[in-house]
Amino acid sequence: MAIEPAIFIVDDDAGVREFIRVMLGFAGFPNIKTYESSRRFLDEAALRDGDSLLLDLRMPERDGLAVLDELNRRGIRLGIIVITGHAEVPVAVRAMQAGAIDFIEKPFSNDVLIASVQRALAINRPDAGPRSEDVLRRIETLTAREREVFGRIVQGWPNKAVAQALKISQRTVEMHRARIMSKMQARNLATLVRMAIDAGIPLGLERK
Repeated sequence: MAIEPAIFIVDDDAGVREFIRVMLGFAGFPNIKTYESSRRFLDEAALRDGDSLLLDLRMPERDGLAVLDELNRRGIRLGIIVITGHAEVPVAVRAMQAGAIDFIEKPFSNDVLIASVQRALAINRPDAGPRSEDVLRRIETLTAREREVFGRIVQGWPNKAVAQALKISQRTVEMHRARIMSKMQARNLATLVRMAIDAGIPLGLERK
């Protein structure tokens, strides 16, 4: 009998850990393990390729980014979801470049987290398919102006800076942004950043 992939929850907040554990249990995920510190997780967790990790970004000892770096050093392929109460685009980019597949800001809804865990568990399946090709096809549906806006917002540019750089109004930027999210089928900015990374778009985080 195949062993169910494990879902690891690493968060120094006991209330958050328990909330996520109970919620995922009710959603039908049977193999859930919790850790109150990144040190204990790295020292004790029996990690296998294909498992999923819900990782708090800000923790004592080693923060979430340091954990991502260590997992990469060990060569372990997990479906990693970074959870934070202080979402910033540069940090999201750094986490996703280090291997996270999603970046969720607290407070989050049950549906959002469950959908993210399902994607995380599927990410390393042989039948998951080439995500980059799908993303590139969606990018091809963008107009030239939408691509200009897309390239800037995934680097963390605020609408005002995009408007100034492209010499258009902020309202126009907002309309382009809404169309980009729709065409790319991105539920939030973190998803859009993930897509840009999958497509090989360089994210230097330069801002004017």
